[in-house]
Amino acid sequence: MSYPEYPEPRYHGDKGEVNAVFRPADTPPDISSPGGATHYLATNESTGGEFGLYKVELGARSAGAKTHFHKAMSESFYILSGELELYNGERWVTGRAGDFLYVPVGGLHAFKNVTDEPMSMLLLFSPGAPREEYFERVAEMSQRGGEELKQFRIRHDSYFVEDFEPGAE
Repeated sequence: MSYPEYPEPRYHGDKGEVNAVFRPADTPPDISSPGGATHYLATNESTGGEFGLYKVELGARSAGAKTHFHKAMSESFYILSGELELYNGERWVTGRAGDFLYVPVGGLHAFKNVTDEPMSMLLLFSPGAPREEYFERVAEMSQRGGEELKQFRIRHDSYFVEDFEPGAE
C-alpha cells in the first residue's frame, strides 16, 4: 500500500528549536466593536505565511459577509458556540458548535448570524494573508462604499459578487 508523501523538510536542524508561541485564552481581543470581536490567534506574520487563524465572535443579528470568493486562499469555518448561517455556494446551511465548512480557493461563500444570540467561530485562511488590516478597516470602508470599498476588498483578495453585478459602481 502506498501513502501520500510528506512535503519536503523546511527545517534542517538536528535538535529542534524553542520557538512555540502560546496565547492564553484570557488574552483580550485584538478588535472589539458593538457587533463582535476578533482575536488574532496566528497571523500571516507569525506563521511565515503558512496560514492565518482567527477567533471571531459575532453578536446577535450580525450581518457577517455577503457572497464573495478569494482567488489566493481557502477559508475554513469551525463553529465554537451558537449558530451561524453559512452559504456554501449553493444554499444556506445552519452551522452549530462543532460544525465545519471548508471553502476552497474560488469557492463562493457568505455568512451571517440570524439568531438573537451571539456566536463564535474559528476562521482559517490558507495560505496566510495579511488579513488584519481587512478586519480593522472593513467597517470604515463599508461606510464609504462605492469604488473605494470595491478596491479595498480586491486588495484584500475578497471578490464580492455585488461588486461585479450589472449596475454596480
